[in-house]
Amino acid sequence: MNILSNILGNYSSREVKRILPKVEKIMALEEAMKNLSDEELKGKTLEFKERLSKGETLDDILIEAFAVVREASFRVLKMKHYKEQLIGGIVLHQGRVAEMKTGEGKTLVATCPSYLNALAGKGVHIVTVNDYLAQRDKEEMGQVHDFLGLTTGVILNNMEAPERREAYNCDITYGTNSEYGFDYLRDNMVVEPSERVQRELNFAIIDEVDSIFIDEARTPLVISGQGVKSIEIYKIADRFAKSLKEEEDYVIDEKTKTVILTDEGVNKAEKYYSIENFSDEEHMNIQHHTMISLRANYVMTLGVDYIIRDGEIMIVDQFTGRVMEGRRFSEGLHQAIEAKEKVKIQEENDTLATITYQNYFKLYKKLSGMSGTVETEEKEFREIYNVDVVVIPTHKPVARNDREDKIYPTELQKFKAVVEEIKETYEKQQPVLVGTASIEKSEILSFMLKKKGIPHEVLNAKNHAKEAEIVAKAGQKGAVTIATNMAGRGTDIKLEEGVTDLGGLKIIGTERHEARRIDNQLRGRSGRQGDVGESVFYVSLEDDIVRRFGKDRLEKLSKTIDTQGNTIIENKKIQDLVDLSQTLVESQNFETRKDLVKYDEVLNTQRVLIYNQRNQVVNTKDITEDIKNMIEKVIDTEVALHLTAVNSDFDEDFKALRRTVEDLLNLEELTEEKFDNLTEVGIKATLKDIALTTYEEKITTMGEILLDAQKRILLKTVDRRWVEHIETMDNLKKYISLQAYNQKDPIIAYQYEGSRLFEDTVYNMQKEVVKLVFHVEVPKEIKVQLPEAELETAVDNE
Repeated sequence: MNILSNILGNYSSREVKRILPKVEKIMALEEAMKNLSDEELKGKTLEFKERLSKGETLDDILIEAFAVVREASFRVLKMKHYKEQLIGGIVLHQGRVAEMKTGEGKTLVATCPSYLNALAGKGVHIVTVNDYLAQRDKEEMGQVHDFLGLTTGVILNNMEAPERREAYNCDITYGTNSEYGFDYLRDNMVVEPSERVQRELNFAIIDEVDSIFIDEARTPLVISGQGVKSIEIYKIADRFAKSLKEEEDYVIDEKTKTVILTDEGVNKAEKYYSIENFSDEEHMNIQHHTMISLRANYVMTLGVDYIIRDGEIMIVDQFTGRVMEGRRFSEGLHQAIEAKEKVKIQEENDTLATITYQNYFKLYKKLSGMSGTVETEEKEFREIYNVDVVVIPTHKPVARNDREDKIYPTELQKFKAVVEEIKETYEKQQPVLVGTASIEKSEILSFMLKKKGIPHEVLNAKNHAKEAEIVAKAGQKGAVTIATNMAGRGTDIKLEEGVTDLGGLKIIGTERHEARRIDNQLRGRSGRQGDVGESVFYVSLEDDIVRRFGKDRLEKLSKTIDTQGNTIIENKKIQDLVDLSQTLVESQNFETRKDLVKYDEVLNTQRVLIYNQRNQVVNTKDITEDIKNMIEKVIDTEVALHLTAVNSDFDEDFKALRRTVEDLLNLEELTEEKFDNLTEVGIKATLKDIALTTYEEKITTMGEILLDAQKRILLKTVDRRWVEHIETMDNLKKYISLQAYNQKDPIIAYQYEGSRLFEDTVYNMQKEVVKLVFHVEVPKEIKVQLPEAELETAVDNE
């Protein structure tokens, strides 16, 4: 890893050196900008826009534009960008990811590239991790843009469509990743162009980019509608899962956290469900519910993965420790946990639209981001998002003392040692922030501290309401704060006067997390902007990460090293084992996310095609030519389906074809006499002539009513068939993952089968639309206009 760090470090150093001359030129304009009046400084915005309209590029005006923002920021906020912040701003403008340590002023950094890119008039989206930060950044940094004559807006969870549209039409828009993504999905479900809220996706600056791209990569955005599936299967599967014995009926793969049925378990399943072959494709639904019930009961843990609040299962974000409000585990896992915990099982919803963050953000013409901890994931950013990472030097040298890990044989010994260090730190009044990996561990530590009489605050998902208050006090003398990963992001712990003399804020990590980034975020709470500070991690050989990924190596080391004693283990090989375990789990999680991208890319390609064509329909008043093309396509396909069978009875096949076309086109009997030429080509030509003539007559008779109806029929059919297709693809993924699939690569199998299913879906859409259009009738008593409700009924009845 040191070699990799050196390579990355050298790369970043070279890139910073390449950018520095521009930064020097920006700094050199300080005096000239200072001499401008407010009106002259504001006038620069109009000047830049005019220069762009005459052919200059954003890069041509970058140096002046950054200098203007720097001066405006000082006049409005009394904050002036320093060199490192300007370097970060240029990296963002270039569509790259900037690593900037905690306390380096990332929010201010974004003002320069957002102003510059907003001058092009196509909009800039600044993405934050929650509504509070979006509102805060808009109100604070928005003052700089407002001063310079640009408009700023914010997208918040409770906003209605008109407010959202207004915010998106601003030069710079602040909002959360989920709000942007959901608005995109909803915009692709509208009937009229005026119902959309977003403009074209131009440039995004993503704060805490690793949180959104990596930590939340496995959780897709989903818009749901009320489903009709039974909830009883969850209770039935839960009873079966609870009846099984580990090792005898199932085994748990610790590394992947999956549950696998043994042969005996499969036999019991077949007996329990009264089926002959558990692995048969027709029992895919039973397989799926059984496996998620096993996962709910034996992998998902109360207090770690979820909590129960007011009788509801609430997801706990593994990377922040926060409750994920309004989010539910997908694929029925949430219902399986509800069955496990004997709380009310919520009805399963149908997915109306879905997209992953990876695929949503790839839609932007230019993408950039920043975080305090991204360098360790540089490979992932490059491979999946095609952006590189540049590490920005800190404004002041980091003065924090990062101590070596303290390793103990057992978890109990480790926690006792942690409590002793907290006690010593408290007694000298140095503030300490203690990070735990779960709610359960934070409560264990809290119990131990209470027994020692040490006053402290606990910050976890159960106590989230007091988060800001608790964090604000964490830098005061004598403060002891226990936190899950909640205190790891978006928080700034300011030190009370005199704390520096005590050594600054001390960070104690109670175990290594699954990613070094999370450890680094915790460390980064201390030592901001050159402050003194201290950090240390306590590890035990019973910790989850060591047990899951270092078990085999640990057994070998145990033969030569005493790992059973009661004292701290000071051995480099054990430290290397801990580091290697962390690297292994990072690698595995990366591969999992890569697979997720490959799977989702199949559906994403299909989604882009459907949305593009759907938007063309929304933007077009008269889709008559599209309907004509569908009519011809449907006839071509139906003739091919009916008349190409080998060794078939032509007369019977031809008769069946005529019946199908009669039903499709809402026609009286199509006799054989209507056809001059009974070759396949001749039959196609005759059927197309009949269909298109009938359609033209229908347009003549119904006029605007049909033009309006066929557009709504098409949109409604596309939406309904797309929902069905999403579910089919979801089931296909489940089936392929549950089966060996004939020793084939499951992703290739999914791509192949998914393409075939999509072709079927598109054809079925076209066929259904053609049939519905030919079956729309004008009630005799209405001559001019068909009421909306009656048209809906006419369409729905078909």
